Amino acid sequence: MIDHFYHMNFNKQRGLQEQLKESLVSAILGGFFATNEPLPSCRKLSKQLSVSRNTVNLVYESLLDNGYLVSRPRSGYFLHPRYAREGGFYADLQSLPSLSTSGEKDVSEAAIDWSARFKLRPSSKHGVVRPIDWQRFAYPFIHGQPGGDLFPLDHWREASRNILRRDNKQEWLCDRLDRDDEMLIEQLRTRVLPKRGIWARSSEVLITMGSQNALYLIAVMLMNETTRVAVENPGYRDALNIFQLHGASMQLQPLDAHGMTLDENLTACDYIYLTPSHQVPTGITMSGQRRAELMERAKQRDQIIIEDDYDAELNLDNQAVPALKANDYSGRVIYTGSFSKSFSPGLRIGYLVADTDLVDELRALRRLMYRHPPLNNQRMLAEFLAQGYYDVHLRRFREQHARRRDLLHDAINSDLGYCRQIGSPGANAFWLEAPNCVDTRKLAWAAAKKGVLIEYGEQFFFDQQTQQNNCMRLGLHAIEIERIVPGIRLLSRVLEDNHAFH
Repeated sequence: MIDHFYHMNFNKQRGLQEQLKESLVSAILGGFFATNEPLPSCRKLSKQLSVSRNTVNLVYESLLDNGYLVSRPRSGYFLHPRYAREGGFYADLQSLPSLSTSGEKDVSEAAIDWSARFKLRPSSKHGVVRPIDWQRFAYPFIHGQPGGDLFPLDHWREASRNILRRDNKQEWLCDRLDRDDEMLIEQLRTRVLPKRGIWARSSEVLITMGSQNALYLIAVMLMNETTRVAVENPGYRDALNIFQLHGASMQLQPLDAHGMTLDENLTACDYIYLTPSHQVPTGITMSGQRRAELMERAKQRDQIIIEDDYDAELNLDNQAVPALKANDYSGRVIYTGSFSKSFSPGLRIGYLVADTDLVDELRALRRLMYRHPPLNNQRMLAEFLAQGYYDVHLRRFREQHARRRDLLHDAINSDLGYCRQIGSPGANAFWLEAPNCVDTRKLAWAAAKKGVLIEYGEQFFFDQQTQQNNCMRLGLHAIEIERIVPGIRLLSRVLEDNHAFH
């Protein structure tokens, strides 16, 4: 039994001790060992797995220290009595209920019709198409997923060690009900938001699990079947999905070279959602004149602006325009941002800035949903910011961003010169308009077979009338820098093979 169980396939990307310990703990908790049966000796198990005896010995000693095993002189390692099961796992099988001869469960009762009970259908709302295993593709030109080589692992570990020191108050261990980490709020107020021209009081800032979570909280609080929301078209699909899920009707606003167009169709809207710094997906920056006009119209019509500043920290424009919120003197702008694009999308930490009255209610709503984002992550990020590590990371990230963007820009000009580039030079992705004969959905499918991932443009348009099948978005952070040029060359060859043409 033991010989068979421990034929392990080790992952070269992880430590041997870590994997062996994980496997043994699973076996112990799963009841695979009998009470009085010793575990394999260090010599036997090391020979079985082709690892050093020292590795096995260290793992056994660790399990001993952690209370999973006991050591009996001249007999070996045994399960600690608290984990022992008489007869082990295979004996437990005898006590399991027998199955029918068909191997199927009892279906005498009618299956529950869950669909008849659903009040919402989130599964009907589709996001941007992207393989879950995108990392196995050789040339992932996808947006919003920075490569692991850009993450400041050493400094993040140092921040973690600082908050875990015994002489530190472990405030993050306790449930704060609806309060956020004060240190993180202060770092946001004094170190992050002022870069976008925003000065806020502590009571005006709420930590969220990413900016998308902020949009969801806003929609729950402010939208229903009587609400009308203006959104950019093409635009950020999950924002549209969230607003529609809560009953709001949409006003689809087209774009021009200055950003979202402003016309009389906006008059009936209660809220205006937009990404003015670098529009999703085109990368267009809303002009100063258009911003001033938008703010004035919103004031006259008593409208609220929802500003999604998703890539605030990565703005490489020579003269970056301040956030709309920077010129908001009446509390008419709800501002959302996050650390996903500039730091780590998996960390899921974002923030929202709005009037205190609104933030108070959003905080109460958040408490009912999940209380607050994990406080250990909040405090680690606060420490990371306070020690200056984030600014060091941003300098390196921006340098890499600029290098990658220049490489991708030159490669597109060289091998995809027939595609028109749209958007600001400082945006963190390229929006390309191919010749009308190109269907980028077909191109994306054909390119993926060759290991090249792109995002076809059709999925960013919200109606058939404005839909363009010849657009695509190319991200620049997920792909390794040395693969950018060959990846574009391969994409060009795939396109020229006519797989993607109408």
